[in-house]
Amino acid sequence: MPLLVVVLGAALLLSLVCGAGIGASGLTWGEVLRYLWAGLSGGTISAEQVPAYTIVWELRFPRAVLAAVVGAGLSGIGVAVQAMVRNALADPFVLGISSGAAVGANAVLLFGALGALGVWALSAAAFGSALLAMTLVYAIARTPRGLTPLRLVLTGTAMYYGFSAITTFMVFAAERGEAARSAMMWLLGSLGGANWASVPIAATAVLAGLTHLMWSARRLNALAMGDETAASLGVDAGRLRKELFLVTAAVTGAVVAVSGAIGFVGLMVPHAVRMLVGADHRRLLAVAPLMGAVLLVWVDILSRAVLAPVELPVGVLTAAIGVPCFVLLMRRNSYSFGGV
Repeated sequence: MPLLVVVLGAALLLSLVCGAGIGASGLTWGEVLRYLWAGLSGGTISAEQVPAYTIVWELRFPRAVLAAVVGAGLSGIGVAVQAMVRNALADPFVLGISSGAAVGANAVLLFGALGALGVWALSAAAFGSALLAMTLVYAIARTPRGLTPLRLVLTGTAMYYGFSAITTFMVFAAERGEAARSAMMWLLGSLGGANWASVPIAATAVLAGLTHLMWSARRLNALAMGDETAASLGVDAGRLRKELFLVTAAVTGAVVAVSGAIGFVGLMVPHAVRMLVGADHRRLLAVAPLMGAVLLVWVDILSRAVLAPVELPVGVLTAAIGVPCFVLLMRRNSYSFGGV
């Protein structure tokens, strides 16, 4: 475990540097490292270096950092959701929160809603509608006995299709053009709008969520074995499920607000990590965020490079990678939820 964490940490640092350096500008790696150091240390650069510095420090590097934050958040929340609903096919979007966030985001992209908030309009609308979706799912799924995995999955799936229908209607009702294209890019996941202003909010939400999950790792182990087993171990399954629902909704809403709906990361990474380290959530939550961060940084690099200068939606590539990997996992006779 320590060696794996160190290797993934080093791979993440290398990936961030590659995310800042790979592109069509023709910069050397020496220049990239110099501009990164200037940005990190507050160093000075000459006037003729400003355009290249802007490309590295203001465009590429915050995008790579945000990709790492989003990948870590989706992967960690994926682990929690699968334990919460005891379903190996669950991911952060199964609760319908991402499709709810899409409604608010598309209201901004297509109709200019919340224009008074300026550059914060998209994030505020996506996060606000995600919280509203969370409230609606919770109100429908809740019973006098609390939240149950089956009702959460069924309610979330129904709300997903409902919110998706609203979003599709909005796209068709809006005028065609760049706004509709931006809406479709956002629906499929894109980090093209990343900047330093969007990093702190997402990073704070992800860090707080992952910290809470690590603190709850032992209880997650009990919950994954069933409510009766959890109760015999002194864990209130209903209360823990409410906590996880709130944490999942908050982190998913914050992440989707800055990156759009990027699928398969929260589903694929937890499965891969279980094969490496087993089913103990203390290990899963230490490794999955790092692996998810590395994965999404490289997927974002590919999204910019495959059809350059045209940028592919990140969600298209995560699905292209995730589907065959998931099929191979399911073909393994020895694989099951909770380990190999």
